Amino acid sequence: MAGVSGEAKIAVDGVHKRFQSGSGVVEALRDVTFSVQEGEFVCIIGSSGAGKTTLFRIIAGLEEPTSGTVRLDGEPVDGPGTDRGMVFQEYGLFPWRTVLGNVTFGLEQRAMSGSARRERAREMIDLVGLGESKDSYPKELSGGMKQRVGIARALAVDPEILLMDEPFGSVDAQTKQRLHGELLDVWGETGKTVLFVTHDVDEAVTLADRVVVLTGSPGSVHEVVDVNLDRPRARTDDAFAEYESRLREAIE
Repeated sequence: MAGVSGEAKIAVDGVHKRFQSGSGVVEALRDVTFSVQEGEFVCIIGSSGAGKTTLFRIIAGLEEPTSGTVRLDGEPVDGPGTDRGMVFQEYGLFPWRTVLGNVTFGLEQRAMSGSARRERAREMIDLVGLGESKDSYPKELSGGMKQRVGIARALAVDPEILLMDEPFGSVDAQTKQRLHGELLDVWGETGKTVLFVTHDVDEAVTLADRVVVLTGSPGSVHEVVDVNLDRPRARTDDAFAEYESRLREAIE
């Protein structure tokens, strides 16, 4: 298992999470420890009930751990922050705003002129390949296009870390493959640190430098797997299939 490094961009150290329910106390996470280095693309995978989304929300600052710590650049997480851009499975777009309007939303609390906000938003919209759709409304977009708007909106505030919780879970397989390529292009161009939650083993092998495998209920780190494959990665390669098999076995 990967330990916590003092130089880690994200350091999760001994995180436990318990919830009070009608039937008593439910333990969601137990002693979760791992780290993510700056510029890494790390996936978290695990079966249903392993606490993936709970862990995501703790790192995002949307929930507090019962015990243990999460640090970003050595500083404890005490709530959401502009250092973290978040993308969720649900698109969360404002239907009354255009693509441009949705992407500028996160910039509206900043001391920027309207023209500077629009310029920054257009840069991010172009980065995700939606320049010709900047004046379209969400109802006019496909699922894949909506998710690209979500990525552009998260990147617009220039976060150091991009947190993604099963962002492609609602799109078809062909669109998902295309979005994988586009996300890797964006990651390569921006150099962001990416933490990506998924239940899809194929997706994790396609995207990640390392994969954190959560197992059990409560969830704990079973293994951290380095994915030593050159990009772009072909699903037909024997080495790709070997990683898939290893991760499936680890989850089971």
